[in-house]
Amino acid sequence: MKCHYEVLCIEKEASASDIKKAYRRLALQWHPDKNLDNLVEAKEQFQLVQNAYEVLSDPQERAWYDNHREQLLRGAGSSYNDDSLDVYQYFSPSCYKGFGEDPQSFYSVYAEVFSKLAAEETDFLDDPEEVEKIPKFGNSTTIYEEQNDNRRVIKLMEKENNKIRQKARKERNEEIRRLVSFVRRRDRRVHEHAKLLQEKAEANKIKAEQVRRERIMQRQKEIAEAKKKEGESSFLQSEDYQKKLSEIESLLAEEFGLSSDDDTISEGGMESSNEESSKTEEVSV
Repeated sequence: MKCHYEVLCIEKEASASDIKKAYRRLALQWHPDKNLDNLVEAKEQFQLVQNAYEVLSDPQERAWYDNHREQLLRGAGSSYNDDSLDVYQYFSPSCYKGFGEDPQSFYSVYAEVFSKLAAEETDFLDDPEEVEKIPKFGNSTTIYEEQNDNRRVIKLMEKENNKIRQKARKERNEEIRRLVSFVRRRDRRVHEHAKLLQEKAEANKIKAEQVRRERIMQRQKEIAEAKKKEGESSFLQSEDYQKKLSEIESLLAEEFGLSSDDDTISEGGMESSNEESSKTEEVSV
């Protein structure tokens, strides 16, 4: 693993601005689209640059990296002195190749890593069979929602270990948390899941606005029909009119981000509000 500061060609005391400038310069230099004659090396260097920036641009990630830099560069872990898996070698994109299904791919490598970490917990569980309930890492086709953010893995790894000193155990837990964070930030399933949630939120927003507009138009129609039937002057004084007007005001407030008691939404301003609603309907159509 190469030092993130060396990858970006900056000093360890570099500011956030220096880090961003170095990243932009090197990302442009090594972008695969600009190195078609040297594509393999460009992809490797571009990935190293991206990984270095992701870590150093995050204050918490950078602080942890600075405190564990020597161990990471050596590929040696904490004082967890038994035959447990050394996770430090898996904090680098160089430990996997691509996102396919072959043995060296992202999903194959980390599926094996988390399987070994789960197996390590067998000796420390009240019921060893509990290890079978730990969610599997899955592969590229596994739906991300089924992973439960690896919370159970982390929870099980935080169980008290009487055979190991508390300090070493705490360091180990922190190693696993950071590894989970490192993997999640590069897991394409996580990005696809976030994109899906955003699309659903946008669709729900559009649907809610459409429903509000339809309810406004329905209430306006009911008011118009009641005016003809009962006479305008008597209907305007009725409780039914005030109720329908109040509902329209509330719906308009939701749609346009106004307070329900805003001066622009009042009985006197009803006509302008109705016109605005009609314009909105026309635009949407």
